[in-house]
Amino acid sequence: MNDFTFHTPTKVVFGRNAESKLGALLREQGCRKVLLHYGGRSAEASGLLQRVRDALKAEGVGWVELGGVVPNPRLSLVYKGVELGREEGVDFILAVGGGSVIDSAKAIGYGIGSGGDVWELFERKRKVTACTPIGVILTIAATGSEMSSSCVITAEDGWRKLGCTSETSRPRFAIMDPALTMTLPDYQTACGCVDILMHTMERWFYASGGMELTDRIAASLMRTVMKHALILRDDPQNYESRAEVMWAGALSHNGLTGCGSDGGDWAPHKIEHELSGLFDVAHGAGLSAVWGGWARYVSREHPERFVRFAQHVMQLSGAGTDEEMALEGIEAFEDFCRAINMPTSIRELGIEPTEAQMQEMAEKCIAGLHGPAGKVKKLHAEDIVEIFKMAL
Repeated sequence: MNDFTFHTPTKVVFGRNAESKLGALLREQGCRKVLLHYGGRSAEASGLLQRVRDALKAEGVGWVELGGVVPNPRLSLVYKGVELGREEGVDFILAVGGGSVIDSAKAIGYGIGSGGDVWELFERKRKVTACTPIGVILTIAATGSEMSSSCVITAEDGWRKLGCTSETSRPRFAIMDPALTMTLPDYQTACGCVDILMHTMERWFYASGGMELTDRIAASLMRTVMKHALILRDDPQNYESRAEVMWAGALSHNGLTGCGSDGGDWAPHKIEHELSGLFDVAHGAGLSAVWGGWARYVSREHPERFVRFAQHVMQLSGAGTDEEMALEGIEAFEDFCRAINMPTSIRELGIEPTEAQMQEMAEKCIAGLHGPAGKVKKLHAEDIVEIFKMAL
């Protein structure tokens, strides 16, 4: 077991009509000028944005708005938000949406709070010193950004997709009403379930440390998400399953499922970031497409973790060598992805990267990390190219 610090300052308000508590939560923050940040038409069409505006007005809080966040959120909009926030004296950011909106809000918060060019923080040329406080009304269960310390932004110049992590960006509060996710397309719900699973799977495949209790929590979380993902495939209006998945999303990325380990192996996420950065694919679908290639490539390095995955997560009881059990677990997870209509190869995303594009993505991945990717096996550019080929 490794030593760890578990820090979760986000106040969660969970349940039906949870957004009605917004006024009281804003009062607790003592904010005077809010940047209301959101995506596109759905939040407006549902009436949610108007309810938010009404709550801000009732509390006597001023606000400015910035919409237009897209999946794989863009640096250009972050720059607009930073400029707007500085000009308007914004002291709080309210993100209404899913992970893309929350990540964009965090990046804007970094830019306002830390000064200078915000992209330098993502390039690791400077460190985050402060982040404007953030609150969240969650409308998509997926990234776990509502309780996490990280965000990912795509720069259009070169289509570079980089992450930035700082404890200062953990939201002050997260409002989670599972009913707000019921209008999501089935594909988006399934993508979210995969993303939630991957946040714990990345932590599961560690190279050192670990705790029995953490493993049991992680395995239970993953099995729960898989169970309810299948229910939502057939019954998208199932509130209880929506609630299970939404709460799992928050717990999957707030650090809980990695306590005691070395932090886990985040190579699949880093590899997928390059794929979605270049081709703008849905993050969850990209993860399910590349994961099998990564798992097969690295599983011989630490087969015991893959065997435990097969036994405790996929609940397989077959006998065989560690290598055979590891492969059975990988195949069983891919079967689950297919069952919820998620891709298990890059071609199923409707793209087929060229050799030059695979090399470009691999080199950008290593450059962004300033070194090799992964913990189970240290991956250099040539390794990542091979994983892309195996995932085709």
